[in-house]
Amino acid sequence: MVIYRHREKYSVSEMCRFFEVSRSGYYGYVKRMDVPAWDLPLAEKIRECQEHSHSTYGYRRVQIWLEKQGIHKDPKTVLRVMQKYNLLSVVRRKKYRNYSEHLHRYPNLLNRNFHADRPNQKWVTDISYIKTGQGVLYLSVIRDLYDNSIVAYKTGTEQNINLVLSTIRAAKRKEKVTAELQLHSDQGFQYTSQAYYSLTKSYHITPSMSRRGNPYDNALAENFFSILKTECIYRAKIRTYEEARLLIGAYIQFYNNERIQLKTKLTPLEKRCQFVA
Repeated sequence: MVIYRHREKYSVSEMCRFFEVSRSGYYGYVKRMDVPAWDLPLAEKIRECQEHSHSTYGYRRVQIWLEKQGIHKDPKTVLRVMQKYNLLSVVRRKKYRNYSEHLHRYPNLLNRNFHADRPNQKWVTDISYIKTGQGVLYLSVIRDLYDNSIVAYKTGTEQNINLVLSTIRAAKRKEKVTAELQLHSDQGFQYTSQAYYSLTKSYHITPSMSRRGNPYDNALAENFFSILKTECIYRAKIRTYEEARLLIGAYIQFYNNERIQLKTKLTPLEKRCQFVA
């Protein structure tokens, strides 16, 4: 900042008036200078990437470049840092379109009542990501609140609507749903899409949705990802997408059929079989 560089030579007050900057704003800036930003190293790597690409990369390509350097960051984090440090692509971006009229919002029917009286009464769904040597693998799951089993899951290298839709289709192929079924999610763009609305309606599934900024509403979906990563993913050095898929599949098989749950002292499969019996 010019004022800071010349503070010994000229009056700070006069320079603030000349540059039309408030003194409180200037001193706030000086105070912040002493606090190192956590994201500065990431910003420097992104700056290096943009110099290499002549500032033509959007945040998705920057994320891929970072992964090749062994730096694995969520796409939203990369975009946020690029915006903060003015590192966005100089190439003309696509004209923004307002899709808000196509978004579907649903009431929070679950409302943190995680108890279910029968299988296929309340499902929760969410997406998480698994870091591999090849990049990020996204994992979409549907969990049944009756026995906490994973009804269906799908993986993909893109976090898109099709990943969610294919998970629902897999769950419906696997389970015979004969009564009302609620499917609870957060407010991610996949779950507010027209395609999600149309598919759930065709399957006679009643969508339920968390309140904005309230992660506890979908805690049981998040809880499974925490278990999976602690007991499986973090214990391995995953080099490829295929290794990740094999690990996830083997763990979910173990989780559904063999892993004893403390609350019921049963595996999910045993509890489900009790209801059928």
